[in-house]
Amino acid sequence: MNSVQELLAASVISIQNSCFVYPACQNCFSRLILDSRRFSCLKCGCTGEAKDASYRYRLSLKIADTNDLFDITVFGSCLDPFFGVTAENLQRYIQGFNQLSGGPNTESSTRALVQAVETCFIGKRFIFGV
Repeated sequence: MNSVQELLAASVISIQNSCFVYPACQNCFSRLILDSRRFSCLKCGCTGEAKDASYRYRLSLKIADTNDLFDITVFGSCLDPFFGVTAENLQRYIQGFNQLSGGPNTESSTRALVQAVETCFIGKRFIFGV
């Protein structure tokens, strides 16, 4: 599954979602179901305390080469250099910002993060392993 079949040089046209990190199962990398105290993985059955959940990057993009448009999703630590931190640390920063700004209203932190990601990626050309 990690083998690269082909390299594709393409430009990012748009960001397809505003959620760039997700709680990930350490066994199968599926999205975890979180409640206030526990997490569980619906795919492999892994469970644990919510505070111990790990996070992973997931960036969905619309890209274009000279001939076609593609929807792709980039996962994992290959995005660390672009964000400047691991997904774990970015999630901590987001949570800290939300606590400092007075509660569960995440709209301002989400808007700022989306704007930063759009600035860094849209219009830029990358080589993708597909």
